[in-house]
Amino acid sequence: MSGPVLVTGAAGRIGTWLRGGLPERGWAVRCLDVVPVTDVRPGEEHLVADITDLAAMVDATEGASAVVHMAGISGESTWPAISHANIEGTYCVLEAARRSGVPRVVLASSNHATGYTPRPDGGLLREVDAPPRPDTYYGVAKVTMEALGSLYVDRYGLDVVCLRIGSAFPEPTSTRQLSTWLSPADTVSLVDAALKAPSPGFSVVWGVSNNTRRWWDLTAAQALGYEPADDAEVYAEALIEVHGEPDLGDPVHGRVGGEYTLPEFDAENFEKP
Repeated sequence: MSGPVLVTGAAGRIGTWLRGGLPERGWAVRCLDVVPVTDVRPGEEHLVADITDLAAMVDATEGASAVVHMAGISGESTWPAISHANIEGTYCVLEAARRSGVPRVVLASSNHATGYTPRPDGGLLREVDAPPRPDTYYGVAKVTMEALGSLYVDRYGLDVVCLRIGSAFPEPTSTRQLSTWLSPADTVSLVDAALKAPSPGFSVVWGVSNNTRRWWDLTAAQALGYEPADDAEVYAEALIEVHGEPDLGDPVHGRVGGEYTLPEFDAENFEKP
C-alpha cells in the first residue's frame, strides 16, 4: 500500500502502542485525536479533529492507504455520549474512507458486542457462534460498528476487519484477564495482520493473546496472518495468590462480557446525579 495509515484515537493507550509498533513493521502513521499527541515521534503526521466531524474526517483520510479506528469512548457511559462518539463517529470514519477512496478500515470492536454469550462447555468459542448479544450501551455501539462495517463492505466494496478486542492492557490485572488479555505487542501484530491480509472482505475476529486459559478461538484471526507471541499465564501465579482460583460459574468468568454483564453496569449508574 502507498500512503500512511490513519490511526484515530492516536493519543489513547492502544493508539500509542500502534504509533510505536506499526512503523517498525513498515507502516507510515498519520495520527488523529481530539486532543494533541504530546510525545511526537519522527516521521509521524499529526491531526487534531473530532471523528464525528465528517468534513474533517474526509480531509484526514485523503491519501491514506487504510484507517485503523481506535477513537471513541472506551467503556460504558450514557446513551447520548455513546451514540454520538461511538456510533456517529464510526459512521463518519467509514463514510470518510469511502469518499476518499481508502480501501481498508480496521475497526476496534469489542468482546462486549456479544457480552451475554456464555462460556462454552469445553472447547473454544468461535466468532460465528457469538452473534450480537451486547451487554451495555457500549456493546450496542460495537454491534452497530460491526453492522456498519458489513454494510460498507457489501455496498461499497471496502475491506473491513473488526477486532473484538479483549483486555488490552500492559499486563493482566485480574484472574479473568488470564483468559482475555491482549498484550501490547500482540495488539500491534493483530492490527498489522488486519492491514496486510489479502482481500479480507468483512471479517470479525477475536483480539486476544495466545493465553493458556483463553476460551476464544483464534482460528479466524490466524487466517488473517496473526501470530500471537504472548501468554498471560506468566502472571497467573501472582494473580491467583491475590485473588484465588477463578470460579468459572461466576458470570465474570462465565460470560464473554465479564463484569459488564453485572448490575453495576446498568445504564442508570452512569447518569450524572
